[in-house]
Amino acid sequence: MTTNLRALVVDDEALARARLRTLLGDCTAPAATVVAEAAHAVQAMAALRRDSFDLVLLDIHMPGADGMALAQAIAQLPHPPAVVFVTAHSEHAVQAFELEAIDYLTKPVRLERLQQALQKVERAILAAKGPQPDLNEEHLIIQDRGRTEKVPLADVLYLKAELKYITVRTAAKSYILDGSLNELEERHARLFMRIHRNALVARRAMRALEKHFDPEEGEGWAVRLRDVDELLAVSRRQLSAVREALIA
Repeated sequence: MTTNLRALVVDDEALARARLRTLLGDCTAPAATVVAEAAHAVQAMAALRRDSFDLVLLDIHMPGADGMALAQAIAQLPHPPAVVFVTAHSEHAVQAFELEAIDYLTKPVRLERLQQALQKVERAILAAKGPQPDLNEEHLIIQDRGRTEKVPLADVLYLKAELKYITVRTAAKSYILDGSLNELEERHARLFMRIHRNALVARRAMRALEKHFDPEEGEGWAVRLRDVDELLAVSRRQLSAVREALIA
């Protein structure tokens, strides 16, 4: 699993927040992006109500409600993010783990230790989701001129509805499939997203969103995928969703 965790950094010291942001920028496997920062509990709760996060990197000693009180409030949210305490005080570790914190880091935080904490968060997220299907075991059955072939979904870059069939495109070749694009979207929404009324693309294959002129639809936008040169038009209706998927 390759993850980019969405993080909220809560610390009353701006320099401490800046250092964590820098360290997180150096983390990989999983990576993490600081989506928001807060200097105290009130700001933090406002951010948590406004946006979704995978984890909160949380100091303990802050003006107003401290980090322990904030962690208790976070636990009451409908979909609470993981909490990792980041503090200069080691004496609160037992209480932190009683609050089901994922990890407890002491300042100054080392990159390797922060990376370990992110890995714990990733494992916790996976465990909460339950067993995930193996992408390599999922496939499409292609019937072509009396020959039956299994095409792994891991190889499929896009699915495009033509007149009476669906083009299944991999990096190596194209296949023709009888079926409904809507049914494929419902069945495999975890792997593919709708970019146009006639096309689904593999989420993992999207590289860029580019300005594009289409002879039929005029000026618009298109998605560039890895391993193929062609661009796929994005409808105005789906443009926002495609942008969000690329950023995520």
